[in-house]
Amino acid sequence: MTMLDITLLEQHMDMLSRLLPDTASPEAAAYILFGSADITADPWTRTPRHRLISHQVIEIPAADMLSSSGVHVTWSTRSFMRMLGDAAMAGKTPAIFHTHPGGHAFFSDQDNSNERELARTAHQKGARGLVSIVLGGDGSICGRIWRNANEFTLADAVQIVGGRYRRHQRQLGKSSSHQHLDRQRRLFGQRFNEDLASLRVCVVGCGGTGSPVALLLARLGVGHIFLVDKDVIDETNLNRVHGSRRDDIGRPKVEVLKREVEAMGVGCHVEIAQEWINGARVRDALKSSDLVFGCTDDNSGRILINRLAHFYGIPVIDVGLRMIAASELHGHDLNGRVTTIVPGRPCLICGGVVNATRAQEEELERNQPDEFQRRKAEAYVVGAGDPAPAVVTFTTEMASVAVDEMIAALTGFHGAEGMIPTRVRRWHARDDRFLNVQAREGCSVCQSEDSRGAGDVIPFLDMAG
Repeated sequence: MTMLDITLLEQHMDMLSRLLPDTASPEAAAYILFGSADITADPWTRTPRHRLISHQVIEIPAADMLSSSGVHVTWSTRSFMRMLGDAAMAGKTPAIFHTHPGGHAFFSDQDNSNERELARTAHQKGARGLVSIVLGGDGSICGRIWRNANEFTLADAVQIVGGRYRRHQRQLGKSSSHQHLDRQRRLFGQRFNEDLASLRVCVVGCGGTGSPVALLLARLGVGHIFLVDKDVIDETNLNRVHGSRRDDIGRPKVEVLKREVEAMGVGCHVEIAQEWINGARVRDALKSSDLVFGCTDDNSGRILINRLAHFYGIPVIDVGLRMIAASELHGHDLNGRVTTIVPGRPCLICGGVVNATRAQEEELERNQPDEFQRRKAEAYVVGAGDPAPAVVTFTTEMASVAVDEMIAALTGFHGAEGMIPTRVRRWHARDDRFLNVQAREGCSVCQSEDSRGAGDVIPFLDMAG
């Protein structure tokens, strides 16, 4: 059976929430176009998964609204037919949305009857399915997709994604009642533990920042982790890769971390891939994830996860460090950065974090090493220089800052807006800076209506080559 989850981007949810100003308001309705993510095999369950991501909210014209009260809403099918046409032209899945102001979100007998006929029409018009979302006056939300006029699949989870991450799930995480999580329950409540238990988190890069991120996630109670890293442990990693030992030299980093997490005995399901991030198997893991931690130091990997956040509505928490040793003219320059990437906020390109030229060189080095060396010899590429300085206390500290941002997304502990867009820690200056990065006008990633919630496109993430 194909599992289903639905992602509503925060800016879309804000528009929909205005239709339910209070519990005494009449029922209201709107349309949504959803992008789709087809996952051949969820890496943890090995089963197919279908993820829907809100791409566009379409208001129903006032002239098409026929009647509404606290228990019903009706509207003309003219706008529904236009919406089906818009969905077909955009290659998106059509959806209807309505509110239940007086209570909990659920699908009533009347909803079943009405939606069955609408699903029949959508199927006849060639739509892949018809999605239905209900928002309750108590803040609850539920969703499903009609595969045809006689069959629907309920969403296992509906998640609201932005600076905050709010998850509405049908079944609670199985590991949420473990006694070892009691202390954090006392701070953030049982719901926090339940949300963590249900989360699927991908960690890209398992070195100085990725290794502590992975171990912290497991100890927090995250139920499912996927680790991605092509490299093996070498002697220089022993100063900062958590869990590594001298007899691990030559062993894949992902295997070392999987061993360490499983040795904790905390019920975390870990899967791994010793591959580059653009491998086919890794794509399914990325698309299946609820959050992604970017702990890689290569530009091509950052470009990919940067686009992933916007196409699939998956929050990305990216970690970076820059350390420059003291010289005769200058003191130490020690900087750590955590950037959170969600649709509606500036991306890594706008923040100047990604170097596109260097990303092209990295891809050339991996895929055509002989050509890379030839161009390097002719000074056409910069190439890899001396390894950057790294100190375990600094890398571990920024890993903790990154995981704290995930906690902020779930709890809002440092403000209603949730995750901080960009925080820079300057150890040499003994301060933190919170950067107000502005999106570049016309940015093809974060300023594109086409990419936001687009889901699967060909080529993957609209990245040619």
